[in-house]
Amino acid sequence: MKAIAYRQRLPLDHAESLIDIEVPNPPAPTGRDLLVRVQAVSVNPVDTKIRTNVDPKGADKILGWDAAGTVVAVGPDARLFKAGDTVFYAGAIERSGTNAELHLVDERIVGRKPESLDFAQAAALPLTSITAWEMLFDRLKVPYGKKADAGSVLIVGGAGGVGSIAIQLARRLTGLTVFASASRAETQDWVRQMGAHHIVDHRQPMAPQIKAISPQGVDYVLALTQTEKHFADLAEALKPQGALSIIDDPKTPLDIGLLKSKSASLHWELMFTRHRFQTPDMIAQHQLLNEVADLVDAGLLRTTMRENLGTINAANLKRAHALLESGRAIGKAVLSGF
Repeated sequence: MKAIAYRQRLPLDHAESLIDIEVPNPPAPTGRDLLVRVQAVSVNPVDTKIRTNVDPKGADKILGWDAAGTVVAVGPDARLFKAGDTVFYAGAIERSGTNAELHLVDERIVGRKPESLDFAQAAALPLTSITAWEMLFDRLKVPYGKKADAGSVLIVGGAGGVGSIAIQLARRLTGLTVFASASRAETQDWVRQMGAHHIVDHRQPMAPQIKAISPQGVDYVLALTQTEKHFADLAEALKPQGALSIIDDPKTPLDIGLLKSKSASLHWELMFTRHRFQTPDMIAQHQLLNEVADLVDAGLLRTTMRENLGTINAANLKRAHALLESGRAIGKAVLSGF
């Protein structure tokens, strides 16, 4: 089968930073695995982080997590899907990636593809939807449903992949007032389209901008990017007894003592945790992806795909990685078909 891999850590402009290869098909699925024919993928920061930090020492390492495709075969213990079903999912960090024609994945982290989306549009959603959902409802314990006096949330990096879906989930599934950060005209326009009530410029201190609208600050913060740069500002923006969740990898230690006077809490989020540790509630990702699919088909959520870069191959994948590494990506970039 066709796949895209890398064999050593190289700058993206190097001819072999990502390469087209042919590899044997995966074995027949066992246990609760599905064998999926991949028809579209999207790219996330984890792809570029692993490519630049993990040395395969000459072996073919296939990246990619987000995928949408069709089930070809199921393991003997699988009971959620059958051959012919169309699915979308974000995979597992410890397994081979989705930048390949065929891929094995545990059905408990797979959802049904939204019927109203094509494969490319669907591939934009899984990893970011799981991350945003878990941040809001599992980590921060935001009340689900349109409850009065639900409070407010700041989403830092609102135009990125996670931010784009987090704004929609907070707006559609909760009663929160949604603040989102964006600094350029095009990113501000994008977060308005996603549903943000208020926009703040993260090039300037955010706490004063928020408190001009909400004098006590916000109840929750989703820190999605450059957390070490913004941390003091985010601590200032939080209300007493507020909660903050982080997904990025701060390059310098965070002064969590800034949260003490407010009795504020800090929560890490990594969407790969459930599969990595085979937690008893691993199937929650299957359930939430199915709910996301239902919300999309009901017209309540929209795909965050902004660019389809074409066929799944090394040249186009390099373009997607370059877009992420530029720090100027809006929504999600996808590739479709081999």
